[in-house]
Amino acid sequence: MKTNKTPCDLSSCLLCRNSLAGWLPLIDGNRQMLSFKKKEVIFSEGSQVAGVYFVYEGTVKIHKAWSQQKELILKFARKGDMIGYRALGNDQILPITATALDDVTLCFVALPFFELSLQSNHSLTYALMRFYANALQEAEKRMRNLALMDVKGRVAETLLMLQHKFGADETGQIVMNLTRQDMAAYAGTTYETFFRTLNELRTEGLIQQTDKSLILLDAGKLAILTHTDP
Repeated sequence: MKTNKTPCDLSSCLLCRNSLAGWLPLIDGNRQMLSFKKKEVIFSEGSQVAGVYFVYEGTVKIHKAWSQQKELILKFARKGDMIGYRALGNDQILPITATALDDVTLCFVALPFFELSLQSNHSLTYALMRFYANALQEAEKRMRNLALMDVKGRVAETLLMLQHKFGADETGQIVMNLTRQDMAAYAGTTYETFFRTLNELRTEGLIQQTDKSLILLDAGKLAILTHTDP
């Protein structure tokens, strides 16, 4: 990690978008721009919270230890997303790890100033409440899917999430820099099972893949595979 002098646009994250115009100079004076190299850990599970981070450039994976040699990826964060917010309660111990998937620039705001911002900007407090409500709904849905959805459904859900989160280029190829191991960790399965399921989906004509590309040919049928209702 190192600090840098990247200028922030003061408009792309939840903090800046929902603060009073007169508060923006204070944010500018209290923020810290940090750079992390690919695969560098931003913060670790079990560490003390110091503040919140907003992704300015790059992609971050949020993950937990699944077993001694495995991890479960909970989500991916991109420009404008807030990370580190899970420890803003009474127990200020981070329950997750954040790792840079490529070279990343983050805007860091120390916890005392972030809490002061919440007290001084009612729109920010309301926006954070809605943010937490949405995050809770997403987490509950994610845990339900991991518990009830079969492997094929979880792989299909992962592919649809990747296309939604990262977008696709003019050829339909998902624009991302993720390994198949990371995709498997998000789907909650092993690399071998994930790779085998991808081949099944390719044989069924639902996706097109090579070592470096992934195209969804039938998002509708992939979505059907994610249904957990009887």
